[in-house]
Amino acid sequence: MVKRKLVICIASVAMLWSTAFAGTVIVPGLAGGLELGVRSFKEQRFSSIMQQEYDFSCGSAALASLLSYHYDHQFTEQEVFSRMFSLADPEKVRQEGFSMLDMKRFLDSVGYRADGFRMPLSGLRDKVRLPVIVLLNMNGFRHFVVIKGISEDEVFVGDPARGLKAYSRAEFEDYWNGAAFVIRSHLKQGRSTFLLDGDWPQIARAPLSQGQGGVPLGHTLPYWPSTREW
Repeated sequence: MVKRKLVICIASVAMLWSTAFAGTVIVPGLAGGLELGVRSFKEQRFSSIMQQEYDFSCGSAALASLLSYHYDHQFTEQEVFSRMFSLADPEKVRQEGFSMLDMKRFLDSVGYRADGFRMPLSGLRDKVRLPVIVLLNMNGFRHFVVIKGISEDEVFVGDPARGLKAYSRAEFEDYWNGAAFVIRSHLKQGRSTFLLDGDWPQIARAPLSQGQGGVPLGHTLPYWPSTREW
């Protein structure tokens, strides 16, 4: 009897598994079964951040995500990568990857005004209130991500390598050197997509190990903007 129940259980799991990859799951029932739509864990993690295609393309993936999900200006990672590469120093990109200066040049070419600044998280949340790109240093690995929201306790990040994640402020600051890349035009559109309440959508909570401090960027960052500029 126990063996028979085990066989039935395995058969039921197999039926569910076989249909999950098609975007639906059939839940057995007396009425013939209930069909439910499903999303994979990976799809949820990358629901509003593009997954980078290459080890060195976090910058183009972050910028394409920022424009596509926060400014309603659709770009693929490949489109941004190709355009940024054509405007940059090819040899420097091959050695060091893209910089915030390369991002600025690309955005200038498509009608956006953007700059890099140094600012605290409190300034980003209370004064700027915009999604921004930041450069993190994770155990010596420099990596661009998008800050999509900041609450009183956490930072909500779109990571082109890891997907959507939330960090405590203290944990995030262990990886961040205080530099942020901000689109200073299209303020109304940007602010309408920035989250402040801590209710992060489609979040996968998995803290990273302790990181190191930030490293210098490849170009000089301007002054901290006054309140009037925002």
